[in-house]
Amino acid sequence: MPEIRNYTLNFGPQHPAAHGVLRLVLEMDGEVIQRADPHVGLLHRATEKLAESKPYNQSIGYMDRLDYVSMMCNEHGYVLAIEKLLGVECPERAQYIRVMFDEVTRILNHLLWIGAHALDVGAMTMFLYAFREREDLMDCYEAVSGARLHATYYRPGGVARDLPETMPQYKASKWHSEREVRKLNENRQGSLLDFLEDFTRRFPTYVDEYETLLTDNRIWKQRTVDIGIVTPERALQLGFTGPMLRGSGVEWDLRKKQPYEVYDHMDFDIPVGTNGDCYDRYLCRMEEMRQSNRIIKQCIDWLRENEGEVLLEDHKISPPDRETMKADMESLIHHFKLFTEGFCLPEGEAYAAVEHPKGEFGAYIVSDGANKPYRLKIRAPGFAHLSALNEMSKGHMLADVVAIIGTQDIVFGEVDR
Repeated sequence: MPEIRNYTLNFGPQHPAAHGVLRLVLEMDGEVIQRADPHVGLLHRATEKLAESKPYNQSIGYMDRLDYVSMMCNEHGYVLAIEKLLGVECPERAQYIRVMFDEVTRILNHLLWIGAHALDVGAMTMFLYAFREREDLMDCYEAVSGARLHATYYRPGGVARDLPETMPQYKASKWHSEREVRKLNENRQGSLLDFLEDFTRRFPTYVDEYETLLTDNRIWKQRTVDIGIVTPERALQLGFTGPMLRGSGVEWDLRKKQPYEVYDHMDFDIPVGTNGDCYDRYLCRMEEMRQSNRIIKQCIDWLRENEGEVLLEDHKISPPDRETMKADMESLIHHFKLFTEGFCLPEGEAYAAVEHPKGEFGAYIVSDGANKPYRLKIRAPGFAHLSALNEMSKGHMLADVVAIIGTQDIVFGEVDR
């Protein structure tokens, strides 16, 4: 008998399921994986290092670009750490706006995840469906910040501006007739809150559509049931957080266990899996979308009833509005100082974490009393999950690696930082 040798296979970075920048070195015994070695760093942007050379308020935009499908949640972790060091709390209205946009972001993230995960495994329709709904939520991002992806909307002490009273409208063009445009603009006649409320009414039926396509689909189940099982004990040891941990049956969610902002006023449930496989993590995320929808509804109701400030009045931290700045010398000086030097944080260190769509996203800031951090460390949820790829895929077939990468919901901006 000729000697049978294991052979090494490069999976990615140009493989469509490797999401652009993952290089996996797989040691194969025939079709079975003996070892999976992820090579990361192909998207390294030196975010943490760059933050050391910039005033605090100029690094908010870098946070968006870490996990570029959960933009505002990244900002939230960073901004909370700054507020912790400053010892300030943002106004209540701003807290509700933040919570609402955190949940909008969670739905955006999970929509991209289900689209990409299903596409990797071979279901094309899901991708098109999920992106149809992402479009509406992207418009909400655009309405408050002017950008569809990298919003830079959260600020130390609140949010950049209050919710707009009007939504952007479609205009007739050679592609869309007047009649089509009228139909497209039907739900855009009111404020951002009206538009979002209309979305929350429609969204549960969309999630039902996704479930009809996938949940009992036998091919989907063959590809995800009993694939990449992680026991609850092992999930904790590996540093899993978010749906990866809850899918294994551990009921841990920072929004419930260590509430921040106004999550303790919200009524929602934590979905938990039983088997710890890809299918359970899929079910958890689907239910999370429904729960996020519930939270958004509660925020909309509160925001309709309660007016108020959305940014601290302290102009040492937050800039004065344009009108005052142009009329008042002191405000002009505040504005100039804030946007050239920024503000100084007291000496010390602070860690703040949020329940990011992928898990626990934390920012750890060490301050030496200057206007820029002495050190910024980002705790990216995806990094711990990717580290477990070897353990999750050992003994599985090559095709299962794709399903496992999909279920981990990895974005490399935050893994490579």
